[in-house]
Amino acid sequence: MSRTALLLAAALVLPLANGVNSIAIAAFLAPLLVLRFVRTSRPLPGLLATFVLQTVAFAVQFRGMIPAPGAVLAIIIPLYGLGLTAPYIADRWLAPRLSRWPATLIFPCAWAATESLVSLLPYGSWGSAAYSLYGSLPLLQVLAVTGLWGVTFLIGWIAAIGNHAWELADAPAKALRTVGVAASVLAAIALGGGARLALFPPPAPTVRIASLSRMELSLHPDPRVLSRFYSQRSLTANELSTIRARAATISDDLLARTESEASAGARIVFWGEANAPVVAEDEAALIQQGAATARRSGIYLGMGLAGWHRDTVPQLANKLVLLAPDGTVAWEFYKAHPIPGSEAAMSITRDGKLQLLETPYGRLTSVICFDADSPQLLAQAGKLRADIVLDPSNDWKAIDPWHTQMASFRAIEQGVSIVRQASYGLSAAFDYQGHVLASMDHYLATDHVMVSQVPTHGVRTLYAMFGDWFAWMCLAMLAALTTWRGLRSPVPRT
Repeated sequence: MSRTALLLAAALVLPLANGVNSIAIAAFLAPLLVLRFVRTSRPLPGLLATFVLQTVAFAVQFRGMIPAPGAVLAIIIPLYGLGLTAPYIADRWLAPRLSRWPATLIFPCAWAATESLVSLLPYGSWGSAAYSLYGSLPLLQVLAVTGLWGVTFLIGWIAAIGNHAWELADAPAKALRTVGVAASVLAAIALGGGARLALFPPPAPTVRIASLSRMELSLHPDPRVLSRFYSQRSLTANELSTIRARAATISDDLLARTESEASAGARIVFWGEANAPVVAEDEAALIQQGAATARRSGIYLGMGLAGWHRDTVPQLANKLVLLAPDGTVAWEFYKAHPIPGSEAAMSITRDGKLQLLETPYGRLTSVICFDADSPQLLAQAGKLRADIVLDPSNDWKAIDPWHTQMASFRAIEQGVSIVRQASYGLSAAFDYQGHVLASMDHYLATDHVMVSQVPTHGVRTLYAMFGDWFAWMCLAMLAALTTWRGLRSPVPRT
């Protein structure tokens, strides 16, 4: 296949390899085509073309998903394109200087290591190739050992092995053996994951959890008044009174529906992200109302609050207040990773430490929406040996259902069940093997309540115990291969 044909084929497949329209097979095929193009091109033109291709593909894959002004996106998207090109740069520089089998490790190690470093940036693990395999549960059980980086490594290694076999086109027997090795490794991982699914299903009893949404932004009929409210400009007494009254109506509805779900058997009830707007002076009274509801119903109640402080900067307290059945406040967890941009600018944050509560239904902790995109933050859940993570969220159409699917990876990684209630998106509950326990589509549902039966015990995973060991190993492998004596001169390709 000519270089032009490779580039055109990659341009067709790459938009389907990740993001909103991802297809699992394309996730394996696209990097193979791009890698072959880079290997057969002159270094500078080939890598420049790859950078352009990766940048355009990323813009298509994640269109509408990144909440940022156009001028900021014009910077962010090329930066991601550069990050996606980095593994090809490493491969083009190092691989020709190594013998064939060590050369196949350069690309996957560089890709996994790059992704782990990118995940430390403000958008967390967005863009990881691993997410393209959502639903492939036998393969995804490797998350419990390596985290995302092992899945990305596997995708990259299959591409490198495919390129190795391509280079052996004149030696069919060797090419077949190469493909056989890759197929055997892939089959072994899938078999091991399938065995985990079949032989070690969640054995614990379950607890009924009800999660509710009522996300309303119309706190005043006049948009100009709301604009002044959110920007902390002065309001008249009547304007503020209208806002407080409408906020109280929303809270009363959530509390009434909470009692209804408790009567139906729910032992844990929580609200979606920021579903109960409240001005600071009314917050204590609202929490007391929640405490009374928790006591009457004998439930654990998570109140998703948007507390508006009109006299402080930043002004938004986006938090989950968890109340115990005796009405006491178990914790107030503030969103640790607000979305970069306007939300981050207005949000009050704390130390980002996850809280834990021992209950008869397991060890509970919580995050809020975008927090679950950070494997490093959710690592606290594993270290705390949590069983259930409550994840009140608020999405928008472009990231639905992708954002909720991402959360299922955290469940497998940390050995926890995650219940994600998403206003304006897909709500879902996942067990620690990634099975969907319940789901609710905001755009199809009428009552916006999801009821799930969730295992009360999680498991201790290797990834929870040892963290990003695999990413560090990939970095160490890159360093070792870079300094290996085989780098002294290119290895001839025959």
